[in-house]
Amino acid sequence: MKKISFFLLILVLVFSLVGCSSGKKTSSKESKSGGEIKVAYNAQPPTLDPLLTTAVVTRDISRHIFETLVTFNQNFEVKPMLAESFEVSEDGKKITFNLRKDITFHNGEEMTVEDVVASMNRWKDTTPLGKSYFPKATFKADGDNAVVLEMPERLSTALAMLADPGQAAIITPKEVNEGVTEKGLTEFIGTGPYKFVEWKADQYVQLEKFKDYQSLDTESSGLAGKKEAFLDNIYFQFVTDASTRLSGIQTGEYDIANAIPFDNAEQLETNKDITNHVDHNGFNGIVFNKKEGIFKDVTARQAINAALDQEAILMSSFTNENFYELEHSLMIKDQLDWYSEAGKDQYNQNDKEKAKKLLKEAGYNGEEIVILASRDYEDHFNAAVVVQQELEKIGMKVKLDVYDWPTVLQKREDPTAYDMFITGFPTEPIPAKYVFLDSANEWPGWSNSPEMDELLNQINSAASQEEAKKYFDKLQEEFYSYLPIIKFGNKTTITTTRSNIEGMGFLQGVILWNVEKK
Repeated sequence: MKKISFFLLILVLVFSLVGCSSGKKTSSKESKSGGEIKVAYNAQPPTLDPLLTTAVVTRDISRHIFETLVTFNQNFEVKPMLAESFEVSEDGKKITFNLRKDITFHNGEEMTVEDVVASMNRWKDTTPLGKSYFPKATFKADGDNAVVLEMPERLSTALAMLADPGQAAIITPKEVNEGVTEKGLTEFIGTGPYKFVEWKADQYVQLEKFKDYQSLDTESSGLAGKKEAFLDNIYFQFVTDASTRLSGIQTGEYDIANAIPFDNAEQLETNKDITNHVDHNGFNGIVFNKKEGIFKDVTARQAINAALDQEAILMSSFTNENFYELEHSLMIKDQLDWYSEAGKDQYNQNDKEKAKKLLKEAGYNGEEIVILASRDYEDHFNAAVVVQQELEKIGMKVKLDVYDWPTVLQKREDPTAYDMFITGFPTEPIPAKYVFLDSANEWPGWSNSPEMDELLNQINSAASQEEAKKYFDKLQEEFYSYLPIIKFGNKTTITTTRSNIEGMGFLQGVILWNVEKK
């Protein structure tokens, strides 16, 4: 039996190498694994339509269902996905996407140029990114197998925006786009390696292997390249209680558990049946309500920035210095094209006397300050507790309003409901992707800085990366002056798997194609 199994495995490998090109489909019979996995996820999605939310749980689930024309590899380089190739005109105003052929949607229909145009126009007209940077752009068919993006001005960061895994520019059938309501998609039909089966409220989302998925044959890297659906079913189970995720991954009730509490990492390391995966995961911070309340005044925001001890906040959130980094820059040091020292002198001041002086200048008069927080993300909640303590030290009256994460997402849209909220941001490949920088985004917190807007425009229209970097230095300086948010520092996340789970990837969130259950 062992010899037969080995021989079959060799056949699978041979046929995978031959068959997983852009011209042939990956059959379910070629799977090395099968079975199902249960993923204990710490939050519930407000929607599975990625165009309507920046919630990471929506991003992490929907990336397995939907695909985009282009995407990012592990180094945040733009690579083709549903586009076979792309060409940028010399003046930077036109991008032609040559589409892959014989791509099938989950409903059995073949992807056409009309589907792509309808999808891209919906993305352009719906997402903050599309409305901000592509309002006068057009997506048009060019024959039967190409789509052309035409822009009135050069947008050097256009491809990176289209590769965004957050509010992803997903491709869905034309009729599905036409059937959207104010709540978004009514059908979740994509081209990805797994297809949507069921969403049981407060319990799980079930995905099933798409047997006719057509994989690229290029190297798998990040969200790019080869994708294989080895599993028959994936269940994203919503387990908001951290202790339940912790016990479940140890007993084997769950195969994968995300957002494991940092103070349990050492305990888990002693268990030979599980493996911890520690990945860079962007940064957390305070978002100010700049539409109503005291933080409309930049001086009040500067007072909070002067007061905070970022190390205390990070240590409370992550328990160990191995899991965080004191860092001021919006871009990480590995992003050599972007990393900037600008604004460093305004980071982690921990100067309570300066804060009190600025608070007095801002006219603070003892009114209650409301911070939205959620225990669905323990690092968010722990940070909120320390922020509350830090602000009480400078004489502020602070209340924590604690809800589940979907409720926080709902309440943060209401400028009368809070003064600050705590959230996290993924490391973005380009500055324009940070939703708190651009006034046109109308993202909760409601930034309104003409100076930052102009600098973003200069970055996006720059003729070279060197020129763009000079503008970004100025932008980051302005960020620390205007303070749309306060960054705590860089963070990691712990995802724990059972020892029989192999192949899990991570880029701003878990990647479950190419995963096998041994």
